[in-house]
Amino acid sequence: MTLHALDTQPADLSCGTAADEALAADAVRPLRNPQLRGLQCLRCETLYPVSSLNEGCPACRRMGVHIGLRASYLPGTDAGIPMPYLPGFTLGEGNTPLRELPELAQRLGVARLALKDESVNPTGSHKDRMTAVGVAQALEAGAHTLVLASSGNAAVSAAHYAWAAGLSCEVAGYEGLPAAYARQLDALGARRYAFSDNAGRWAFVRERAQHPGYFALTNYRLPALGSAPLAIEGYKPIAAECLAEGGLPDHIVVPTARGDLAWGIYAGFRDLLAAGRIARLPRLWLVEPFPRLSRVLAGGAVNGSYPGHTAQFSTAGATVTYLQWQAATATAGGAVVVNDDEARAARRLLTAAGVSAELCAAAGLGALRQLRDNGLVAADAHVVLMLTASAACDPSWPDPPV
Repeated sequence: MTLHALDTQPADLSCGTAADEALAADAVRPLRNPQLRGLQCLRCETLYPVSSLNEGCPACRRMGVHIGLRASYLPGTDAGIPMPYLPGFTLGEGNTPLRELPELAQRLGVARLALKDESVNPTGSHKDRMTAVGVAQALEAGAHTLVLASSGNAAVSAAHYAWAAGLSCEVAGYEGLPAAYARQLDALGARRYAFSDNAGRWAFVRERAQHPGYFALTNYRLPALGSAPLAIEGYKPIAAECLAEGGLPDHIVVPTARGDLAWGIYAGFRDLLAAGRIARLPRLWLVEPFPRLSRVLAGGAVNGSYPGHTAQFSTAGATVTYLQWQAATATAGGAVVVNDDEARAARRLLTAAGVSAELCAAAGLGALRQLRDNGLVAADAHVVLMLTASAACDPSWPDPPV
């Protein structure tokens, strides 16, 4: 396959000053996997060099289609799930527990129901997996500042990991950032910038990303592409962990905003399938608080805008990405809309079962109810719900009285 040059040059990043004290559990400089051959278009499969900029596929963009890139590895070089760095940077994220919920399984009429508990990651959410790989790439590139657009879990994760790695951190958030998040960011020395909408946040991150020494962790394009391609690889080990802890699920239910997590889980199972370790892919169901991906799957444009309002803070936003579309369609899954009232009702059930869940994660249980009612999940199914974070990470908690 021909390696094509990107039409935008990677930033020539320079080293910044390291913090005097770092918390990194692994101080070894990240070493890139020699089997990583480049970044490949999700759609046309054109191969490009690894870049610190996330501009998507130039070939598709010239045709008016905005498609992200993914990591591409040499074939036949790994019997499991290849990762970009060996070793990488870690604060102990991953290897999270898979909790069986037999009483809720019986209540919803499925054979097995388990919860993949990402709330036990170092900063309390699944975002730590992506941040760890993003920081590894930033360190490899000699960056001095991690920059991202987030008003929630990704911001907290990035601030912690950046501080531990001796990097600065700049966060483009919304106006009215919840006080709990603001306090953590300030305590870790992250610089906060407030914007009224995504366009302002992403324009800020995009401008910063063009300068030497800055590494953009999250999406900054409109139409949206998703987060940094190598960083998204951090979610792939979830697939191997689910397989090792509970066997191959039939269905995985995933909260979604722009699809980084869902695509990473799909990619992990895709790698396991290619390695001959599983015979099929589980079906991925992407849960959203109002119709976005649902409208795309019904014929709407992937690059369209689908605004809505929700208390499901972590999965708000009007955009859809090709990542989401691919994760749903490649696994014969789909999208499920669960509104705030349905999500709160599901959270009450989880709370009664001893599970603390942010609202968008609780929505996964509401989605499973819909999937059972519609006959899309059979009674003999093995289902895994992704618990992205606990209620402690949710500004909508506690729920209003019923």
